[in-house]
Amino acid sequence: MGHPAEHHAAEKTRTHSLFALTLGSVGVVYGDIGTSPLYAFREALKPVASDGLTHMEIIGLISLMIWTLTIIVTLKYVIFLLRADNDGEGGTLSLLALLTKSANGQRAMLMLLGLIGAALFLGDAMITPALSVMSAVEGLKLVTPKLDSAVLPISVVILIALFAIQSKGTALVSRFFGPITALWFIVMGAIGLVHIADDLSILKAFNPWYAMEFMLREGFAGIVVLGAVFLTVTGAEALYADLGHFGRKPIQLAWFLLVYPALTLNYLGQGAMVLQHPEAMSDPFYLMFPEWALIPVILLATAATIIASQAVITGAFSLVRQAIHLGYLPRMQILFTSETNTGQIFLPGVNTLLLVGVIALVLGFESSEALATAYGISVTGAMVVTTLMAFEFVRLRWNWPQTVAIMVLAPLLAFELVFLGANLLKIHDGGWVPAMMAAFFTIIMWTWKRGTAILFEKTRRIDVPLNTFVPMVEKKSDHAPVSVPGIAIFLTSDPETAPAALLHNIKHNHVLHEKNVILTIRTVNKPRVSIEERYRLEKISERFTVIELRFGFMQSHNVSQALAYLRKTGFKFDIMSTSFYLGRRKLVPDAESGMPMWQDRLYIAMANAATDPSDYFHLPANRVVELGAHVII
Repeated sequence: MGHPAEHHAAEKTRTHSLFALTLGSVGVVYGDIGTSPLYAFREALKPVASDGLTHMEIIGLISLMIWTLTIIVTLKYVIFLLRADNDGEGGTLSLLALLTKSANGQRAMLMLLGLIGAALFLGDAMITPALSVMSAVEGLKLVTPKLDSAVLPISVVILIALFAIQSKGTALVSRFFGPITALWFIVMGAIGLVHIADDLSILKAFNPWYAMEFMLREGFAGIVVLGAVFLTVTGAEALYADLGHFGRKPIQLAWFLLVYPALTLNYLGQGAMVLQHPEAMSDPFYLMFPEWALIPVILLATAATIIASQAVITGAFSLVRQAIHLGYLPRMQILFTSETNTGQIFLPGVNTLLLVGVIALVLGFESSEALATAYGISVTGAMVVTTLMAFEFVRLRWNWPQTVAIMVLAPLLAFELVFLGANLLKIHDGGWVPAMMAAFFTIIMWTWKRGTAILFEKTRRIDVPLNTFVPMVEKKSDHAPVSVPGIAIFLTSDPETAPAALLHNIKHNHVLHEKNVILTIRTVNKPRVSIEERYRLEKISERFTVIELRFGFMQSHNVSQALAYLRKTGFKFDIMSTSFYLGRRKLVPDAESGMPMWQDRLYIAMANAATDPSDYFHLPANRVVELGAHVII
């Protein structure tokens, strides 16, 4: 047995680590949902406020918001979905990668669902920064109406600065994320608690009957209200997507100990204040604070919204990296902003696209009120997709009987479909924007996946099998290629056939290296692959070796580093006498290819824009040789 003092020290370290992760998760995971009180209740009041609100309507509305938080965030995400992980990783694409291992007949359907979910999340990553930052800055109008015209330029400046610092990495900023957001939740909870005393009858909102009665009494107006009520759970998807960064326990602790109580108290406080002061309906969140506290609270709210936006941007980078590695997007430049944390990445192309999208939304909608109507579709859509995929997950991975899966998930799905229907009513008020974004991103990912599969099939038909090619080329004859010293490494996606670059090298240069390596890089359907499992090496002759490098979809595909490690295991090669051969294809569109001509052209445009493989796989630049070929797709 260990020494008691050592045991105590280890326990203390574990507790400290859990506390640090829990505090960190408050900033990154709950930043988005923490900014909802700024606008959710205000927007929910509007559809029913025209003819004056009764006491029971306000209680019913707050009850709806509290029970939406409870059912969707607490039950679905915090208790249930955080257990549906892929080796510790969460999120739509991670779930899709896991399900495609087991799914048989539903594979195409699951893939489409997963892509739609991912596309909706990317749309969310554009709308969240625009809506959150604008809703915080709009508090300035309460300080003095003269600042009304300054809201838009200040919001634009903050957002441009936010995207400009992405390349520096989030390590430094993230240290402050947790404490600032924790302070934000404490302030929100405290001011809510103070205002509950305005009218204690608001506590009836804990009874779900008032929420049901509100829906029954309001009829169609109640369904419109639901679209705004759903703003209370924006950011719940980030909670699942960030599972890999913090782990289940810290995320659950943060929710139950701080986030859930603070949100509940704040919504109760807003409701009690509107019961006592109906004129506060115009901006119930900021009007809860005394005048002297407005400026500090606006600054704190702005900091909280910047953090919320940062969390969604980081999530978008992570999701795009997964999509690239799983074959749903072309290769893009991925820069690592931390030497120790591989999760901290920066994608310049994605950052620029998000910035352009966010600024366009701010300038196009001009207020958080107008943008809030557009927001719900991407959030509810992503949640419905996750529930449908969770249905497959519990059957395939947890072996639940179909009837049990239906009994547990059907009520949740029905609940979310009602919210989706309510948000679809706002399609003409701006709801078309996230729907259009999601359609665009889904088409992009589906085109890349399908085009790559068609290209693989086409080239496979004319390829020479490796086991036929090797004996043929090694045969001694007058036409045999000249043997040259050194090692040639040929990168290929199909280790069964002779790489096109190898065939072109022999055909045009009439040479064959002393040692030839056929190298395939595989991304497996799990987040990480250990060093021990990374390599598969097969010697097929004295001159030819087939190597397969396997990476997880959350890992950097650093081929030079992997080969350096392979050298330690006995595979002899000197980087300075090694040449890397890459085949570069010039793609030509063909109407008979199996894809419509517009999709062919889209695929070719994406292929041309893809990052150079030598950069993407970290190959030594001065050792790379590229050989081209025309391929009709």
